[in-house]
Amino acid sequence: MKKHIVLLPGDGIGPEVTKAAKGVLEAVAERYQHTFSFENQDIGGAAIDQQGTPLPEDTVEACKKADAVFLGAVGGPKWDQLPGHMRPEKGLLGIRKQLGLFANLRPVKAFDQLLHASPLKHSVVADSDLLIVRELTGGLYFGEPRERRNNGQSVVDTLAYERFEIERIVDKAFQSARVRRKHLTSVDKANVLESSRMWREVVEEKKAEYPDVEVEHMLVDAAAMKLVTNPSYFDVIVTENMFGDILSDEASVLTGSLGMLPSASVREDGVGLFEPVHGSAPDIAGQDKANPLASILSVAMLLKHSFGMEEEAEQVEKAVQEVLESGYHTADIDLKGGQVVSGSVIAKKVIEQISTSDATENIMRCYV
Repeated sequence: MKKHIVLLPGDGIGPEVTKAAKGVLEAVAERYQHTFSFENQDIGGAAIDQQGTPLPEDTVEACKKADAVFLGAVGGPKWDQLPGHMRPEKGLLGIRKQLGLFANLRPVKAFDQLLHASPLKHSVVADSDLLIVRELTGGLYFGEPRERRNNGQSVVDTLAYERFEIERIVDKAFQSARVRRKHLTSVDKANVLESSRMWREVVEEKKAEYPDVEVEHMLVDAAAMKLVTNPSYFDVIVTENMFGDILSDEASVLTGSLGMLPSASVREDGVGLFEPVHGSAPDIAGQDKANPLASILSVAMLLKHSFGMEEEAEQVEKAVQEVLESGYHTADIDLKGGQVVSGSVIAKKVIEQISTSDATENIMRCYV
């Protein structure tokens, strides 16, 4: 199978983890006889420095022609003083909008080797395996008007949704629940917000199309509490943009390391942008300390959701599990009795697990 992938290394540790992701994709292509072509483009702070904008038109056009997009990270204090429309993060928001990536999929799964590093008790976080489906291109972050008024003495932000925007994200969540444990929790604030009341109406209408999925409604404050008191209760959570942003960040602490969390932003045809949850970490950029496992797990999501390569995706996830079980880890992960190694070594260990024995030497040579 031939596929074209646009790489957006971005800022900070972004280029390092993108290199690891590319190496894993090359290993998968070698083992399963696929052909993956790659193209690098600028985004975020790097794009500002090179082209004067966080999202160059060349980047947008390249991404529109790609079968999938992989992003490293954007942002950093170097660009903190720029006006809002010129911040690196605008590049990420912009590419999601340009590509119509309305659904963010954030899996949160506890790894046994890392449970001791979670701020929650082992008995609470054990067996956690949930998926947060977040609406990504509507709501408060994109509503108009958004402005200061009365000489700066008042301000307005607008939360707006079209019914079709709610319908498509709810459909995506139901479809995701169907291939998991068939339990969907719809999170809203229907006791206060009119937008949430429409959200709840749509969920009620849609559930008739998915009779095999159990559905419940939960207010966002209750969901936030349950995430830290009983996270294994959840299977799939679906919610609007801002609530999803907050809840997914809250859920990220369950596993004990941000360096382990992948993310996907997709649309109806499966084309998507895949990225690690962690930020650009400029304090360790260029030091080979960055944990590449979230990026590698994002590659697994890319293979599964954009290319339909279930076996290949499972092989990548298995390789990550085997590397952790062997005791190798980067400094951000506390594995009892393990060995701290660099990010590039972790990537090579994963590649070794993915590759067949007779192809390992050749793939490793290509990666280095």
